[in-house]
Amino acid sequence: MGKKNLTVALATVAVLALSACGGSDAGSSEAEAAGGTGTLKVGTIGIGSDAAIKMAIDKGYFKDEGLNVETSVVANPPAGVAAAQSGQLDLTYSPSIPMLNAMSQNVPLKIVAAADGYAPKDQQPEDLAQVDDTGLFVPKGSSITSPKDLEGKSVSVPARKAQMEVTVAKAVKDAGGDPAKINWMVLDPASALQSLDSKRVDAAALVAPFTSQAESKGHGRLASPGVEFFQEGAVGLWVAGAKTVEEKKDQMAGFARAINKANDYANKNLEEAQKAGAQLTGVPLETLQKGAETYWPTEVKLEEIHRVNKQLAELGFLAKEVPLDQDLIFNGQ
Repeated sequence: MGKKNLTVALATVAVLALSACGGSDAGSSEAEAAGGTGTLKVGTIGIGSDAAIKMAIDKGYFKDEGLNVETSVVANPPAGVAAAQSGQLDLTYSPSIPMLNAMSQNVPLKIVAAADGYAPKDQQPEDLAQVDDTGLFVPKGSSITSPKDLEGKSVSVPARKAQMEVTVAKAVKDAGGDPAKINWMVLDPASALQSLDSKRVDAAALVAPFTSQAESKGHGRLASPGVEFFQEGAVGLWVAGAKTVEEKKDQMAGFARAINKANDYANKNLEEAQKAGAQLTGVPLETLQKGAETYWPTEVKLEEIHRVNKQLAELGFLAKEVPLDQDLIFNGQ
């Protein structure tokens, strides 16, 4: 989910080849043109927090707004952002990091609603692993006790310059280390876990459910880099191209109302949301329940986006901060 050239046309091709997995009644183009009702095509990335949008569909929250929401799984957030910017998707899931990367390349985007994130700090447990679905792990028996100790060591991440590297780099810097001195390696989560087992890497950045598997094997959690970086509030966002928002204001407002209602419901009915997440991802329910608890914010605050923007620039992942103002967040008007 890191900095990529979002103008590459191939990023959108994967989106168009994917079939819709939500919604009904496709022929609503006339209603859509009239504004306020119609079909919205939404890109997701197939993670557990998609439970909220699934429940919004299943419980009729979108239908109550006169909307037919069709979801399709995109290859990754940058691919979804490219499709949303071009109008091939109306909305897409994007964490704030790839959204800001796209905006730094002058891609015009707007935030319509929150998709997932972290509860306010005063509601978080002392053990951050309970709310962070990512983790930085060292092999069982490792002498490494601080992210600072990773200087000169090999650390695996799912992709270079992406979210896991960004958050781990922040953890290293905060501990007094230099992220530039790390030997970054790219490994998929399953391979990273195997490399921890055999001690072929000194540390690995993992996502759920691989975090639970690492803990069950006795590997040590060095940091919870996600929540330590974002702190609180919205992380995953429902993002649209600025032109699409302007053309479909009523539909976007309806989407925001419905998804906020679903987010609130998911927070209050966590077990039901986890069951929906298990159905979506194919991950056993008991595995999801052993991992971090997902939180679905019901608003996006500009200060949350500013905080990420500033840290990306300080860490060198952005040449400079992206200019932001309140217009970035769609307010329904």
